[in-house]
Amino acid sequence: MDNTTQFLDCSGEVCEVQQFQNNAWLANDIETADYLTVLEEPVLEELQALAESLKKELPPEFYSTPTALTLSEQHTLPHTRAAFTKIRDTVDSGIGFAVADRLPIEDTFDEIWVAVFWALGQLMGQPVAQKHNGMMIYDVHNSGAKFEYGIRGSVTDVELNFHTDNAFGQATPEYVGLFCRHPAKEGGVSRFCNLYALHNDIGKRYPKALERLYQPMYYDRQKEHAENDAPVTWAPYFSARKDQGGRARLRARANVSLVRKGYEVAGIQMDAPLKEALGIVDDVSQQPQYWYEASLVKGQIQYLNNQEIGHYRSQFTDYDQPEKKRHLYRLWHRNHGHWSYHGQSD
Repeated sequence: MDNTTQFLDCSGEVCEVQQFQNNAWLANDIETADYLTVLEEPVLEELQALAESLKKELPPEFYSTPTALTLSEQHTLPHTRAAFTKIRDTVDSGIGFAVADRLPIEDTFDEIWVAVFWALGQLMGQPVAQKHNGMMIYDVHNSGAKFEYGIRGSVTDVELNFHTDNAFGQATPEYVGLFCRHPAKEGGVSRFCNLYALHNDIGKRYPKALERLYQPMYYDRQKEHAENDAPVTWAPYFSARKDQGGRARLRARANVSLVRKGYEVAGIQMDAPLKEALGIVDDVSQQPQYWYEASLVKGQIQYLNNQEIGHYRSQFTDYDQPEKKRHLYRLWHRNHGHWSYHGQSD
């Protein structure tokens, strides 16, 4: 690593803004084979058998009840586990996002496949709650609600700019999984932004802005907290961590909208260096060389590293028929802390 600059982090310790060399990529570096894992026939046979087993064990009303479902040792799934080892390696040590292609739901959809998605997620990590009320499996669809304060963009059809999920959380998810039941009629396209490349570019061209992004700021908590809790979180946009091999890794809380809203909710004027830094993040992240575009199709499962990859969704248009409207299921995974929404502070 090179081009380091010393600064004071939020704990008062002297740290360094670093250029991460090993994990940065640009859009032109990516090929389909870098992220796509085809689920071959032996894997599909195991998953079909798992689905049939779960149907015998569970009544239909429990298919989407996570507390009733575990991937126990009785489900050995050797081919599936091997495929998901590759997927997790891609997310952890490869380009940071992966697509499993695909569960066999082309003709008809049986809710048991939501249970299979839940079971497969346990091969990525511990599933954790996605809302303060303890919701574990999240439906991503256009509910018809107007996008406004307190309404998550994921239940509308609006464009969602680059972000990491739960950027304001006390213990942010490490992985995000999306299972596509129905894609949109038009739009709803996913883009992936490598936050290492974004970080490095900002550091080279705007070092003072990068220093400010390593210092804490207010994030709006989107009303996902107890009634008397603070409505904002105080945390840095970027921080660093070390993996099990001792390598420095990036940890991002990427969501400029929630930072801007956080200052509004807190009733505090944003400092000029942060205002400038957020504008730079907006400008750089919109440059096409920093993001790769891939559409999810029916039956595919997408996983991404929520610490290192920002994701975006374009605005979309739904089919008129309710049964064909865009519908995805989402899981969050975190391998530290409690399964509850707040887990433990990271």
